[in-house]
Amino acid sequence: MAYNSSANTPKTVRAIIIGNPNTGKSAIFNSLTRGYQEVGNYPGVTVERKTGKIEINGTKFIIEDLPGLYSLSPYAEEEKITRELILNAKNYDLIINIVDSTNLERNLYLTTELMELKIPLLIVLNMSDMAKKRGIHVEDKQLSKLLNVPVIKAVGNKGEGIDELKKTLSKYIHNPQIFIPNDVNYGHELELIVEELTNEIYNLLPENEKTKSRWFSIKLLEKDPTTKKDIIKLLEPSQIQAFEKIVTNAIKRIEEHEKEDSIVTITQRRYGYVSGIIRQTVRFYGESIQNITNQIDNIVCNKIAGPVILICIVSFLFFAVFNITQEWQWIPTPIGWFSPVELFEFSFEFLGHKINFLADSAPVLHSLLKDGVISGVGAVLSFVPLIFVLFFAISYLEDTGYVARIAFILDRLMRIFGLQGRSILALLISGGIGAGGCAVPGILATRTIQQKRDKILTILIVPFMSCGAKLPVYAVLISAFFKDYKTPVMLSLWGISWTVALLSAFILSNTIFKGEYTPFVLELPPYHLPVIRSVLRQTWGRTWQYIKKAGTLILAVNIVMWALIYTPITSNTLKEIQPNTPPSIENSIAGYIGKKLELITRPIGFNWKINVALLGGIAAKEVIIGTLGTVYSVETLKEGSTSLQKILSNSKEWNPILAYTLMIFVMLYAPCSATLITIWRETNSIKFPLLSFLFSTAVAYLGALIVFQSCNLLSFGT
Repeated sequence: MAYNSSANTPKTVRAIIIGNPNTGKSAIFNSLTRGYQEVGNYPGVTVERKTGKIEINGTKFIIEDLPGLYSLSPYAEEEKITRELILNAKNYDLIINIVDSTNLERNLYLTTELMELKIPLLIVLNMSDMAKKRGIHVEDKQLSKLLNVPVIKAVGNKGEGIDELKKTLSKYIHNPQIFIPNDVNYGHELELIVEELTNEIYNLLPENEKTKSRWFSIKLLEKDPTTKKDIIKLLEPSQIQAFEKIVTNAIKRIEEHEKEDSIVTITQRRYGYVSGIIRQTVRFYGESIQNITNQIDNIVCNKIAGPVILICIVSFLFFAVFNITQEWQWIPTPIGWFSPVELFEFSFEFLGHKINFLADSAPVLHSLLKDGVISGVGAVLSFVPLIFVLFFAISYLEDTGYVARIAFILDRLMRIFGLQGRSILALLISGGIGAGGCAVPGILATRTIQQKRDKILTILIVPFMSCGAKLPVYAVLISAFFKDYKTPVMLSLWGISWTVALLSAFILSNTIFKGEYTPFVLELPPYHLPVIRSVLRQTWGRTWQYIKKAGTLILAVNIVMWALIYTPITSNTLKEIQPNTPPSIENSIAGYIGKKLELITRPIGFNWKINVALLGGIAAKEVIIGTLGTVYSVETLKEGSTSLQKILSNSKEWNPILAYTLMIFVMLYAPCSATLITIWRETNSIKFPLLSFLFSTAVAYLGALIVFQSCNLLSFGT
């Protein structure tokens, strides 16, 4: 407990906000702690952690918004983290339970589990306005009396009820005991067994865990495996056998008496308790009519109309995102009009020009700063406007309740390939609609996928989509070798990317990840108009995470790639380099590696020059064309776009088969360093970016081998 005053008035109170997903927890949290929030990750995991501070009557409240969960028997990673934090009662003093007023039966199930912990509890009936519109009236005072805890009505996204919530929190400062809930009654026969088991568990547990004896007992009767493991860790080895015996006997007594599995019995009794509460506290008035949410869902989730509407919405979303950020030049500057992405790119180019004075006096330093730092980091940070607008659109759709419908509509199709409906969003963001996306925000979008198996599967196939960074490669090679067939070639690449992604998911889900399936619980929250302020706050939080994770960690990787490309392989070569000329790539470490790789890449037609470009592409796919231009002695990037096409089209080393093979390989091979770093950060494991690197490259090699050898066998391109 956080009591620090001799006058029994705490100087600091720690509270946690708990509730089902889509109950408006974040809206209550934002309204309560406005302007005093911190966002980070829990130690060792990628689950987002939100904390805020307020001061009431001289007492500081530190409030934490925990990830949503349906019960304290979790499946998803976020739910497990929430459960662990709830059970670690020494880290908080008060539970603020957010309940959806329109769906009390489902929400109060979790409330009953929280009540059994015997920790101070405060209930907030959120979405009271929507309940009123549906003809649902909750007697909050009667509910408070029955549960023996304060109950407050609120509308989180409008800030209604927040003042009353603060007044109630002030009561906790002076009298925490009025927040201790009643016990949940499971009926006479079952209560006797629960009471006996509680007493025996109490005697076995260490002092600091005895207060949770009843909660532990009920969870054991539910056959919750996590609870059993947690208790065994707390016991002495000599106590384990006795513990397992008393639990087995208690379960046996229940099942003999009820003629039912104890899991079913406990669940039924808990819902029975909730139903009794609802009968005494909820009144329905007015004619029962189909609410607006159901009316909209009849159209939006229709088998035929649903997919059509989805395609229209997603198409409009990406049309708006990419036109607003990349195509439309709507930002005025003294030198002309720019799109947001162009403005960012121009800023980094301008910064690069500003250090040109170092080119003669310190060529190595100039190259490091311009090529390794400014160009490398700039290529990633130039996506910031796109990321912001994209996340704004996604946050807006999430707040309306439509994103859940996307998962519902596509879930059956994605399940065929071992994925789930929510995976589609990550694939679209990564460039699934033709091209133009980015794998980094696509991977970040997998945070909406609760099941770890499905999340990892989606992360591993996201890089197969044609992101915007691959477009320059396509543009140069198609212009050089397929000038009259641009559209068919681009369509073939788009089709191949989706085919490979889905087939890879199918293979992975039936091999490496076989048997790890967990149930996918799909909830369709009611539709409502988003609050722009809340959407903007959420958007900026996600964008800032992108800037920190992708925009800073990539710096180290780019410096390493710069060193490989610009460092000569021998000291003799170093002496031959002119003061104002970068070292020959052929004689660099990267050039040496490129030649060694020819042994592997010769079957797919790649020489050392292509290999060097592909090495650079690991840092960022945009580097491939620049590196090819440098290798083929192209003076500037702008001239390189034109002259490189001519050089390649006239070169005896190149032909349409090689060009198409290279495009296939670039589309599928190892994700860029920003993507690999993001995979590492999101999975909190080095094995998944390593698996992504190896699996993607193997798939790319196999695909390139099939294309190159088949086309040569059929004499295409000659």
